Amino acid sequence: KSMIEIRRDIRERMVEQEIIRRVQGVIAEDVSLTPRELKKYYSEIPKDSLPVIPARVQVSIIQLDPPNNEENKAEARQRLLDIRGEILEGKSFNMLAVLYSEDPGSAINGGEIGYKLRGELEKPYADAAWSLTKNTVSRIVESRYGFHIIQVIDRKNDMLNTRHILIRPKVKPEQEASAMAKLDSIARLIRKDSLKFETAAYMFSTHKDSWINGGKYVRTDPANRNTWFALDEFDTEMYVKLRDLKIGEISEPFRTTDEDNNTVFRIVKLDNEAPAHRANLKDDYQTLYNAALMEKRSKLYQDWINKKLAVTYIRISDEFKYCNFLNQGWLK
Repeated sequence: KSMIEIRRDIRERMVEQEIIRRVQGVIAEDVSLTPRELKKYYSEIPKDSLPVIPARVQVSIIQLDPPNNEENKAEARQRLLDIRGEILEGKSFNMLAVLYSEDPGSAINGGEIGYKLRGELEKPYADAAWSLTKNTVSRIVESRYGFHIIQVIDRKNDMLNTRHILIRPKVKPEQEASAMAKLDSIARLIRKDSLKFETAAYMFSTHKDSWINGGKYVRTDPANRNTWFALDEFDTEMYVKLRDLKIGEISEPFRTTDEDNNTVFRIVKLDNEAPAHRANLKDDYQTLYNAALMEKRSKLYQDWINKKLAVTYIRISDEFKYCNFLNQGWLK
């Protein structure tokens, strides 16, 4: 297939998936689960069929961004301005993206990220992209990932295909040393009981999702604000620091990357741990609730399909007439 045909097929699948998601959302928007329903769901699962919940931990963090980061940002902006100047002078955007972009997912493709709906992109990126005409190059755009220049490749109805070059601020050795020293001082005060971890997190941490909760590390999914994590869910740096800690202990300062892949510095405290075990209502209420709710919604979707089958004309192409359908009634 040509690239145009591949892109068309991908776009059609994305549109179909979005339609399915929205229809299912309407069908199940008022679905909830009572405690009685959850207990019934749990009691009907054979004990040896209950899922095994892996060992999990609860942690708190104190995070510092690189000090004097505005200087790093200014240098990143200037680097990108120089690259933009080369493009305006006639050099290939694709080639410069391969050479210089710090987005590993798109750099290998000349900066191309594929067709996206506006809501799928960071707002600053989307605002800039949707204001461009085809093949023009944007001004510098700042997002939580760093600095971008953007070029529109193609527009299909409400979707844009763009390419970009991302440059992230670089942390200097003296900035790293300063952040690590500050975290070391904070950790020593906490270990001496001169400062509570929660208070230190509130006073010093720059981690946007945890500082207000005294550093308690929480999942970023708004639908699942859970504080329990399997160790292998953390990045390598966090994993290495956590695996040898005992409950209540605090790690040494370390360098890592945050959820947006920007360089940050952290100390981490092990708050609690739970060994691997069979799921139960006391310890895994939310996990079982989510599974039961998914099953209830699935049954609701199936009932909706069965009702529609009875009153909807459906034409099946000859090439599919001998397929085994999940639902009876597709073939009349």
